[in-house]
Amino acid sequence: MVGIDDVARQAGVSTATVSRALSGRGHVAPATRERVEAAAAALGYVVSSSASSLATGRNRNIGVVVPFLNRWFYTSVIEGAQRRLMQYGYDLTLYNLSGDDREREKVFQDYLLRQRVDAVIAVSLELTVDEITSLHALGKPLVGVGGPLSGVRTLSIDDVAVTKLATEHLLSLGHTRIGHIGGDVDRELAFHLPTNRRLGYEAALREAGLIPERELYFPAVFTMESGYTAAKQMLGNPRLRPTAIVAASDEMAIGALLAARDMGLDVPGELSVIGIDDHELAGFFGLSTVAQHPGLQGERAVELLMEELQPSGGAHLDDENTPLPFDLIVRSSTARPLRRSAGRR
Repeated sequence: MVGIDDVARQAGVSTATVSRALSGRGHVAPATRERVEAAAAALGYVVSSSASSLATGRNRNIGVVVPFLNRWFYTSVIEGAQRRLMQYGYDLTLYNLSGDDREREKVFQDYLLRQRVDAVIAVSLELTVDEITSLHALGKPLVGVGGPLSGVRTLSIDDVAVTKLATEHLLSLGHTRIGHIGGDVDRELAFHLPTNRRLGYEAALREAGLIPERELYFPAVFTMESGYTAAKQMLGNPRLRPTAIVAASDEMAIGALLAARDMGLDVPGELSVIGIDDHELAGFFGLSTVAQHPGLQGERAVELLMEELQPSGGAHLDDENTPLPFDLIVRSSTARPLRRSAGRR
């Protein structure tokens, strides 16, 4: 049977280096790690998960908690996290909180507190003090994605700045009557995302010397269907019809594109539309958008956790928030307005 000593001899390193390289614990130069992995593969050596767990006190498993599984953003974050975890030799256990509060309580007070996961990534969830404290008390590192959390290292984009950038793009093209399809504040998601994205839209208008108009704001629930319905209502009155729409998500923006098509409106001739996300369908629809790179968010969350899991790491109690990049992507759904809207003043 091939052992760790055989891999060490093949790679020309110590058994300790082999252990660090294959376990992901401790620093190993990338070239050395590749040499060790190549030697292990050539010899058919596989680390025993049970032996590794006994030796390190780790399960090599990370828990990822999300509020939805049927939304592109969350699945993209998960894909990015899983891709990076595989490179570190870790598994992923997914917890979906789309049910009621009892389900959430069971996850945080039972499943995550068992010795099944070494650390936790919480995606777009405003965790309570009790949830954070219970995880830290067991020495389980925690990283949040989506917004700041007290006592937790987090990653997030600036939702105000993101929608402000999208609106400024429309303003730069000459649009002055711009509608907004945003999240329903009565069904506010975590971290006040709908409110913040509306604030960015309104801030851009005010800086351009324009007053946001209540009749040009329509709430929706971050789906194509709700975006379609909201856009039909917004565009239905020719006297009030805007020349452009900024949607708080690409899915709602795609719904707006489909509504415009069904109403016989030319995009971008009679109506420009921009969204936020860079959804996988955005390019297909020619949708201008602000990309927030959810896959990268998942990857970076894993990298933070790996730092925490190093022997010199441990559970951090600081609440450092790392801002994430976002980029304007201009496609064919936005252009200069070709004519004045009938209701423009």
